[in-house]
Amino acid sequence: MILIPAIDLKDGHCVRLRQGLMEDATIFSEDPLAMGRHWQNLGAERLHLVDLNGAFEGKPENEVAISQIVDAIGENVPVQVGGGIRDLVTIERYIKRGVAFVIIGTAAVRKPQFLKEACSAFPGHIIVGLDGKEGKVAVDGWAAVTEDRVIDLAQKFQDYGVEGVIYTDIGRDGMMTGANIESTQELASSLDIPVIASGGISSIDDILRLKELEAHGVTAAITGRAIYELAFDFKEANRVAKYG
Repeated sequence: MILIPAIDLKDGHCVRLRQGLMEDATIFSEDPLAMGRHWQNLGAERLHLVDLNGAFEGKPENEVAISQIVDAIGENVPVQVGGGIRDLVTIERYIKRGVAFVIIGTAAVRKPQFLKEACSAFPGHIIVGLDGKEGKVAVDGWAAVTEDRVIDLAQKFQDYGVEGVIYTDIGRDGMMTGANIESTQELASSLDIPVIASGGISSIDDILRLKELEAHGVTAAITGRAIYELAFDFKEANRVAKYG
């Protein structure tokens, strides 16, 4: 399992939100590129970039910052990008730029046919992001909760050919309250594709508990606020994720 640093972009800054609330953002860096290089230097094997403005606006809003990071380190550290990706043109633009994986969230739920077309057009590059609240899927930057169960949609999208699923418990995201181990295990055990855990990681113990789910298909975990607030050392945490 690997540990993936998150760089959440709002108005060109590197921030973290609490429970996805745009009005509850903490700015951790005015220079996202420097932050990307920082995680690269500490041994990150992938970066997770989220265009928060894009997620709410429905179209990319932080492409300049994303392009700078990909241009600088994308050849050495694969970059996955999500937020505001609603059409094939945007996906193609990101992949041509050098983005390794494009994350489709709200658009996958609202327009499943779009996800199917994306998997067909860009095989090997599409990850679906499913954000859950009490087992149901949230969309539109977590502003709305649907009646769809996370597991049901994940199984459906697996058949479309997605490379993996990023599962975020939005009740825990940015709250430093610990990962939702039970729900993550339940989801991973129901799928044959990799699951990337996200939301609430606050300690090395959380990482060790997620590491135990590797046999169930959890191949990575995304961490944000914890590494920015130095709740643990990223380099050590990444070693634990890989080797236990």
